[in-house]
Amino acid sequence: MIVEAFLRWAETAKSGERAKAATALAYAFLRLRAGSEEQRSALLAMTYLLDDPSPRVRLALAEGLADAPNAPRAVVAALAEDQPEIACTVIARSPVLHEADLVDLAGRGDGLVRGMIASRPDLSRGVAAALAEIGDETEIILLLENARARLTRFSLRRIAERLGGTARIRDLLLDREDLPADARQLLVEHISAALGNSLLVRTALSERRIDWMKREAEEAAAVAIAGIVPQDEIISLAEHLRVGGRLTPAFLIQALCSGKVDFFAGAVVVLSGLTEPRVRPILATGRAHAVRALFEACGLTRDLAVVFVEAVLLWRQAAAGRQMASISSQLLAKFADHERDSGAVAEMLGMIDKLHRSEVRTSARAYRAACRLQPNFRA
Repeated sequence: MIVEAFLRWAETAKSGERAKAATALAYAFLRLRAGSEEQRSALLAMTYLLDDPSPRVRLALAEGLADAPNAPRAVVAALAEDQPEIACTVIARSPVLHEADLVDLAGRGDGLVRGMIASRPDLSRGVAAALAEIGDETEIILLLENARARLTRFSLRRIAERLGGTARIRDLLLDREDLPADARQLLVEHISAALGNSLLVRTALSERRIDWMKREAEEAAAVAIAGIVPQDEIISLAEHLRVGGRLTPAFLIQALCSGKVDFFAGAVVVLSGLTEPRVRPILATGRAHAVRALFEACGLTRDLAVVFVEAVLLWRQAAAGRQMASISSQLLAKFADHERDSGAVAEMLGMIDKLHRSEVRTSARAYRAACRLQPNFRA
């Protein structure tokens, strides 16, 4: 009888009065005893208000139920399908919307709906993954700025693949400690491309010089990333570089001479097709002919493999503390008189020479910095 009376009243009441009634009904439902006749009556009345012609009434209902964990899911789900202002009120806040509801809404909704979903607190992995797959720049920025969104490494990698060319998204991704190494390298490539397409750079430098700068920057960044990559991401990073054609002999010798031994071993695993338990013992203790065979299995020619074998033997001595000179300087001395009729060998030795010069300059800067700390130092 109470519901019938309410329905008769609602037919003639003004929209402002109906909006107040909607707020009161939501308040009453949330505080009445669960399953009671009074609560069921309130639910019926709220369900009737879902078809109210005034958006003001439906918005009042949405506001009253948006934050309640015991709100009627059927009513909240219907409000989530309403016009944007009403729908976004419950989409952004309601805890009764399940992951499947949010994924469905993200797939069918517009950018405003997805933006509200991306801003939800404690956003689940599944919903975040859906947004990472279909969201546009604005929605992904909201997602990355949401500190409580549960983003998996796969989702972060997918965002880097789809929208890594956007500066703000790159910045947000690169600030994350959980960004996978291969995604970080992909973002470096996006930055390099952006630099190469800069009007200022293209005006000042030739196309050949720009290409060289981009390649040098990407290789330097890749070596730096290889030195900090977690053990469980080494293979994926090496595979990413292989697919991009970046696991060149010059790059690999740079990684080895720079002490990125774990990454170097992972790269050999990827290139040779052998398992890690087979590769690591050969690199660590294998005889010279076994090490050379391993490098030849990676696709290196015999003359290149010889240089790598020597580098591995020098690395072993350095690891055992039996020599102090850098690997790059010793390789240059070893192959000073080497016949450089192979373009690949010449390129690799050129990389070693460049690395050695960089090491010398770094040492000089470190020495000067140490001298500045001395009390009697004069600039």
